[in-house]
Amino acid sequence: MKQIFSSLAVAALISLNATASTAECYADYKAKQDDPLRLHYGVMQVSDCDAGAARKEVTTRLKSNGWTLLNIMSVFGPEGLDQRKANAGNFYLRY
Repeated sequence: MKQIFSSLAVAALISLNATASTAECYADYKAKQDDPLRLHYGVMQVSDCDAGAARKEVTTRLKSNGWTLLNIMSVFGPEGLDQRKANAGNFYLRY
C-alpha cells in the first residue's frame, strides 16, 4: 500500500512539474536601435517565466533583428496581455 501511495505521489509531482514548465509566459521590454536612435516598447512570448532566462531569450531574439534590449519591465502570464497590447502597438508579440 505504501508503494502504491508513493508511486501516485511521484506521478502527481511529475504531472505538476510538466504543467508548470508549459505555462504561457510573456515579457514586456524596452529596446533601442542606434543611428538613427529608435526606441520601442514590446511584448514577447518567452519559453521560461524566470526573469533571468527571459532576459537572455529576449536579448537574443531582439539582437538578431537589429535591436538592443534596454530593460525587461516584467515577466507575466496570459492575464497581462490585454492591458499591454495598445502600448506595444506593432511590437506586440512581433518577435
